[in-house]
Amino acid sequence: MAENLSQSELDYPFKLLEYIHAYRVSKAIFTACELGIFDLLAGSASALSAQQVAGALDISADGAERLLDALVGIEIVQVETPARDEPALYSATDVASVYLAKGGAKSLHNMALYQSQTNYPLWDNLADAVREGKNQNEKTFGIPPEEIFRAIYRSEKEMLKFMGLMDCVWSLDGHDAVTAFDLTGFGDMVDLGGCTGALARELTKAYPSSSVVVFDMPVVVEMATKNFLRENDTFTFSSGDFFQDELPVADLYVLTRILHDWTEEKCLRLLKKIHDVCRPGGGVLIVEATLLENRRGPLHTQLYSLNMLVQTEGREHSPSEYTRMLRKSGFTDEQVCRTGKTYDAILARR
Repeated sequence: MAENLSQSELDYPFKLLEYIHAYRVSKAIFTACELGIFDLLAGSASALSAQQVAGALDISADGAERLLDALVGIEIVQVETPARDEPALYSATDVASVYLAKGGAKSLHNMALYQSQTNYPLWDNLADAVREGKNQNEKTFGIPPEEIFRAIYRSEKEMLKFMGLMDCVWSLDGHDAVTAFDLTGFGDMVDLGGCTGALARELTKAYPSSSVVVFDMPVVVEMATKNFLRENDTFTFSSGDFFQDELPVADLYVLTRILHDWTEEKCLRLLKKIHDVCRPGGGVLIVEATLLENRRGPLHTQLYSLNMLVQTEGREHSPSEYTRMLRKSGFTDEQVCRTGKTYDAILARR
């Protein structure tokens, strides 16, 4: 390892220290989201002092100032240099207003809350997950490791938090996922495990002549229609368990962040089931964060795979691993598209 490091990094390990302390950056952002700091700054007509932020949010002035200064260092809050004896004044950057305030155009607020309140406690047990080779839902939440669905949706609050996360993901990455290939020829599309319908919304925008159905568990459909459906949405919902129940007949089945949750045996069972019901000439679109073929990156996908270890029974795969599963399930003509963003796409035909 030492041969790959520059002498300056050996003399003082700046990059290593950055990684060791990286959790503090994440937690500072998460905490600001939880406290409502980005909402307050983005909604204010003028810059605010730490004292004003503290008063508005009912937090300590000292704590507010320290957190705000850290956010300035992270470059997601900006500060006006005060005159002598005047307080510093803080305001939201464009990035904070767009991505971290609740009302931002591409808000990741719910993603931050889920990472902080659900994934962060699971990662506290990462060492046990590595030792045991199984998820840590039982140790973290008191739920047996095989009951993944109950772990994710263990309360209405947790369900809404997870669904908010999914809504964030596809509001941000959905367009690139559904336009990685030209899907115009597929008339009827079914988004299996489509949760809030955020990905289906992108499908209907990109392919307005296609019919799109979101197929998910009854409790998910109920919560989605109550909390996430928009007035101009043109897709529909259908209830069922894609492992246990009959699937709607369609031309294209979309699996976004689904296969990485499950063992290969379950992935093959689901893909075979899709193949058997898919119309001739139809296909399946898989959207996942994929590893390089040598498994040496991207780093975010390697870390996602560790997250699958602590939270589910699945893992992240390389494109060739997905195409192998597709072939074993009867699909052919596999195509892979790396989008250059978080999620890649694989299209195969029946």
